[in-house]
Amino acid sequence: MQALSQIRQIDYTVIFARDMPAMRHFYETIMEFPLLRTLSDRWIEFRVGATTLALTTHGGRFDDPPPPQGALSLQLAFRVPPPAVAECAATLEAKGIKLVSPLTDHPFGHRTIFFRDPDGNVLEIYAEI
Repeated sequence: MQALSQIRQIDYTVIFARDMPAMRHFYETIMEFPLLRTLSDRWIEFRVGATTLALTTHGGRFDDPPPPQGALSLQLAFRVPPPAVAECAATLEAKGIKLVSPLTDHPFGHRTIFFRDPDGNVLEIYAEI
């Protein structure tokens, strides 16, 4: 067995935030992800199912310049049961979040909505239908 073939899941995802306070507010308050832990003002972790979603700032270990504002660099897809997609859309819109793409049933078997976080990352909530 080759070593890399043993990988079975993504354990955690790190977003390098341009605006940490806005991003923390979005994921904690708008998305309602439970705060897992705060290691510093530069590293915050949320629990998303069995996965950890971490926010950090540019600098430190990886000091690349952030991508320019408006440059698409990340899409995250969050799966929910089919009826929950419409409920999530209504909840997000009630919180002032503009959907980039409204509730859509696709011929390939997904029901989706798309929107953006404060840094412009594309977020999808979907269900298999």
